[in-house]
Amino acid sequence: MTSPWMTVVIFLALATLIALGGVALLLSRPEPIHITIMPPEPTATPAPTATPRPILIYVTGEVTRPGTTHLLPNGSRVSDALAAAGGFTELANKTLVNLAGLLRDGDHVHVPSSEPRNVDIDLPTPSGGALVRINSATQEELETLPRIGPVAASRIIQYREQVSPFASLADLDEVPGIGPATLEGLRELIAFD
Repeated sequence: MTSPWMTVVIFLALATLIALGGVALLLSRPEPIHITIMPPEPTATPAPTATPRPILIYVTGEVTRPGTTHLLPNGSRVSDALAAAGGFTELANKTLVNLAGLLRDGDHVHVPSSEPRNVDIDLPTPSGGALVRINSATQEELETLPRIGPVAASRIIQYREQVSPFASLADLDEVPGIGPATLEGLRELIAFD
């Protein structure tokens, strides 16, 4: 028979073992795993674009069907307008026409003649008045154009006399001091004949 004292010691030993086992169990638990959810960055949805409308182009001068208008796809070039007008005549001065020029709605394409004429050709004009003929305009006439002062007008004349006449806005961009904003302002105000 066991004494009450021995029972208490056994009980305390068992209680200590259970307590130590519980502490060991708590200490051996793995660290909790933290899961971070990273949603993807939002991406912008492109706005729908409008379908480009056809453009209307007026063609005059030395073409098979002069004085005609043509409905062309947006993004057409001068060569497309000339093809729609039947192509060049034998008298066309092809060197003064920029076939790669990009057209906008309402543009006028004029093909000058290679024969010298004493007749001044009246080209259609924008609402602002007569077009300035960039290849024959005087210093004073050039200075009437927006953003063209005495220095720019002098450079234009110097370029056309020393390099070559202007066939398009792209050629005019070669003149020092003439930038994109100036060119855009001149688009409807000058003629290349």
